[in-house]
Formats: sequence, structure tokens, C-alpha cells
Amino acid sequence: MLFPTTIVGSFPQPEWLIDRARLAGRFPPRVRARELWRIPPQYLEEAQNDATLMAIRAQEEAGLDIVSDGEIRRESYSNRFATALDGIDLDNPGTALDRSGHPNPVPRIVGKIRRRHAVEVDDLKFLRAHTDRQVKITVPGPFTMLQQAQNDFYGSEEEAAMDYAEAVNAEIRDLFAAGADVVQIDEPYMQARPEKARQYGLNALNRALDGIAGTTAVHICFGYAAIIHERPSGYSFLPELAQCSCKQVSIETAQSHLDCSALAALDGKRVMVGCIDLSTPEVESVDTIVERIRRALPYVKPENVILAPDCGMKYLPRDAAIGKLRAMVEAAKVLRKEHAA
Repeated sequence: MLFPTTIVGSFPQPEWLIDRARLAGRFPPRVRARELWRIPPQYLEEAQNDATLMAIRAQEEAGLDIVSDGEIRRESYSNRFATALDGIDLDNPGTALDRSGHPNPVPRIVGKIRRRHAVEVDDLKFLRAHTDRQVKITVPGPFTMLQQAQNDFYGSEEEAAMDYAEAVNAEIRDLFAAGADVVQIDEPYMQARPEKARQYGLNALNRALDGIAGTTAVHICFGYAAIIHERPSGYSFLPELAQCSCKQVSIETAQSHLDCSALAALDGKRVMVGCIDLSTPEVESVDTIVERIRRALPYVKPENVILAPDCGMKYLPRDAAIGKLRAMVEAAKVLRKEHAA
């Protein structure tokens, strides 16, 4: 199918499940933030299942071709996985600067990073059991997790990144074995810290993908629009992903008005072209979304374009998210008619 549609990962969590005002009033949690959930612990899993079903149905009803679990069970895109690893002192967090430059409590590394058990496989199985569409699930990348941690154990950041990569690789293998169609690695900090990303981040990312035969994607962005308001017009780390073994790259173009000529460097990759602006709840017109995709087509073959929002939709009002996804699906239909020949 030309111009398939998907979300990047997260979908708005319902107000009855999580305190959305508290969630939006702070930086994304890097350590566990159980205080955000409105449901008592003994009922939380059941409530998260119900909310995940709602997210799946909303994506299906909007017409998406590839659906996710909406990351409904996560307090942030990264902390569910990052805090489940061995080598982390959960009781005594560290501190690291967020990409906005503010200090944030983070996992503190006190031993060798290892994955002791599968973290997201049950989430994937639940998703797989409740839709007949293609399914995608996301995992945080090794480079980003290290940037969101305080290293009190390893002699070098590169050594720590490689152990994070081993943990991610094991998780990805289990996710494909459990039925994932696409597994996406989220690496936003490669854009935020490009020098370190070039130094060792790309090697760690490729180690996380080593030996993986399934369809893999890497998401790289400028940060949540609700938190990071200023957008550069170009990526500081993007052409380097041509050297990554992933099959897809997810980028944002809508809010940043990205100069899409940068996408020419990704020739041979499928590109999730971010065409939904998440800085506003206003639902774009179909024509606006079509034009955003057209700007990418001189540099990406139509058969390699996937339509997606710029980033996760976590902070949007639910009605706005659904409206934007429906408009994106209609834009894909327009583009398919244009390119059917």
C-alpha cells in the first residue's frame, strides 16, 4: 500500500486513568512516577487494559493502517523500560540535565546494565490479540537511556551505552517473536546531543539492531511540542542514520517546517514523515497535510513514505488527536489517488 498511516507511539491517556495536569506540568518522568496514576494499584492493570483497548479502537476507527498500544501503560516513553533493568538503584535516583537544560531525577547506574526479563512483551501480546491490523511497539534507545541516567559505575559512556544496547537487542528479539510487525527505537537525544551520538551513539544503536530480521524503525525528533517550544529548521543528526541498519526512520517536519532536502540522505530507507503539528490542538485541513507530504516527495520515493504525526500524541486532548489522525488518513487517500498510476 502506498502512503500507509500510523502513529509514532503514544496516544492521549484518559483523564480517569492518569492525572494529565500533573503529567503536563512537569518534565517527562525518567524514574517511576506512580503518583500520576488515579487508579489504586490493585486495579491499575485492569484499568490500563481498558484504556489500551480504547486507544486501539480509536486508531482503528480513525483508519490507521499500523496501530500501537498507545503507550497507555507508560508514564513516559522511556521510564517503563529503563527502570526495569538490573544495575539501577531505584531508591536513590541521580540527576541529569533534560534536553531543555533543566535538571531532572533519573535512574542512577550502580552496576552492570542487564535486562533481567522481558518488559514490553505482554503489552505487545495484548495489542496483537485485540487488532487484526499491523502492530508497532516502541522501545527507548540505548543512547537516549544513557543520556537520561546518572552513571556511577561505568568507566566510559560508550561502555554503558553498549550494555544498554544489549538489553534493547534482547527485548526487540522477544517482541518480534511475540508477533510485532514493527519495532521502533526512540532516540530523540541523538538530535539533542549530536557530538556524542556520532562518537558512540550510532554504534550502540546498530548493536541494539544486530541480528534483527524484522522491520525496525528509529524515531528522532526535537522533543515533545508541549515542552520544547522552539524548533530548528533542520536536524543536527540525521544523515548519519543512513549508516543505521534500521529499515525506517521517523522524523518531524510539520511544526519545524523542516527543509525536506535533508531527507535525500536517507535514500533506501522508508521514512515516517511527521505531518501532524502537535504544538496546537487545532485539527489541520486535509490539504495542509497533503502539502506537507508533497514537500518530502522530491527527496523520498512515494513507496517509501509513511504518514505519521511529528512525535507522540501523549499531551494532546483526546478529541484533537482523533481529529488529526482522521485528517491524516484522508490525506493519505488523496495522495494514493494522485500516485495510483
